[in-house]
Amino acid sequence: MVNGPDSLYVTLLILLHSLTSESAKFEVLGPTDPIVAVAGDDIILPCYLKPNISVEDMTVDWRNLDSIDNLFYRYQNGKNILEGQIPSYRERTSLFKEELWRGNTSLKLTRVQGTDEGLYECLIKSPSWYEDVKIKVFVKAVGSRPVVSIEGHREGGMGLVCQSEGWHPEPDLVWPDSKGVSLSAGPPETHRDLKGFYTVKQHVIVQETDTDLFICRVLQRRINEEVETEVHIPSELFDYTTPWRRSFIVLFLLGVICVIGLALTVYWIHKKKGEKIDQLNKHQGQLIQHQEQQRSVLDDLRKYVFKAIRRHAVDVTLDPDTAHPTLILSDDGKQVRYRDIRQDLPDNPKRFKYYPRVLGKEGFSSGRFYYEVRVKEKTGWILGVVRESVNRERGIIEIPGNGYWTVYLHYGVYKALTDPPVILSLKEEPQKVGVFVDYEEGQVSFFNVEARCHIYSFTGQTFNKEKLYPYFYTGYGSAPLVICPVDVTD
Repeated sequence: MVNGPDSLYVTLLILLHSLTSESAKFEVLGPTDPIVAVAGDDIILPCYLKPNISVEDMTVDWRNLDSIDNLFYRYQNGKNILEGQIPSYRERTSLFKEELWRGNTSLKLTRVQGTDEGLYECLIKSPSWYEDVKIKVFVKAVGSRPVVSIEGHREGGMGLVCQSEGWHPEPDLVWPDSKGVSLSAGPPETHRDLKGFYTVKQHVIVQETDTDLFICRVLQRRINEEVETEVHIPSELFDYTTPWRRSFIVLFLLGVICVIGLALTVYWIHKKKGEKIDQLNKHQGQLIQHQEQQRSVLDDLRKYVFKAIRRHAVDVTLDPDTAHPTLILSDDGKQVRYRDIRQDLPDNPKRFKYYPRVLGKEGFSSGRFYYEVRVKEKTGWILGVVRESVNRERGIIEIPGNGYWTVYLHYGVYKALTDPPVILSLKEEPQKVGVFVDYEEGQVSFFNVEARCHIYSFTGQTFNKEKLYPYFYTGYGSAPLVICPVDVTD
């Protein structure tokens, strides 16, 4: 037992260590309810520390998690870091620097636009601790009053077109008549500009009524807004017996007579060439039959190639040492899902510090390998392979230049994460994705397993003789990614 001054000294050291350890930890707090922003206005995204300690010597990152290049504001070493900032946020973001000493890291976002809608993250990192909070932002913008134009006579009545612009979210356009009954209209035409605002346009053919009054109404149910324009069409425009219309009918009848005479001439010519026409029809039928046979052969070839690729299936198991603290892995290592609660996990250089990412346990540095992942019910994911040396401390973009070969889904949009990304037009949404790698050939390919069809391939790649590991990004939904067994006889 240590007595006297030495005992007091040891006690003070223990107490000091305890206080230092506790002060190193903090919480990051923000609003629990979504923020609704009006387009064109300025908003504040609240974020602050508990306890109210200074962040002047910390790193403050603001990210839009719905964007691939998601970092749009960084404060580090006492100054703003502009490198890597999303261009659309330039000169529109700022912190309250006079409040940093007491832990206020709220962000001011000016001149709100449609592309600002999304899930935001405020992440604060000290040398010994980091924590974040997520904030949902909705943007509302009421567009212009609809403009209705008369296109003239169409088959079945009078053609009208209606257009309105400057909306967010995307609105609906309807054509009720004076009694409130919706008219049958053509498909809507929607365009989204660079700032995320929508223009909607639709054509309709109307017939004469007792009022000849028609309405174009644009409505956005989420923000409970609607605007409309009424248009009255004079009955004279519907009158097909006006003088100019009678002239048109006379010309039309003369045209019909000419067409009948021409048809009779053609008939006699074709009657003499009947045998040749029969031969042409016969050849056409043979050509169609040949095309169907070619399709059948191509379909069989596609199935054969896909079956050959599946023979390179490997047993992939998730590596818990690489999993981000918000990820929950199944006991057998075959499923992973996101949970919005950070687990207290041992820190190690293999673990991803940003975003819900995890790798497979086994890496491959030669040959060919293949595995399949079920993505059913997920609205967002990224799958593929990565080099062993990828940076796991930062939120690196998943492109080949950074050691990632991946494809991506985010709310119905599929992309190959090249530089720049390539949007993929898929006929069917894959429920199960196959990933195939030929290391020596430098090829990484993706397949829709159920449809037995190719999605995208990276070719001519260089892997620098490093191991490649299966890569999984879950997104922020609760549905799991599931590694499935591969039946090579299927």
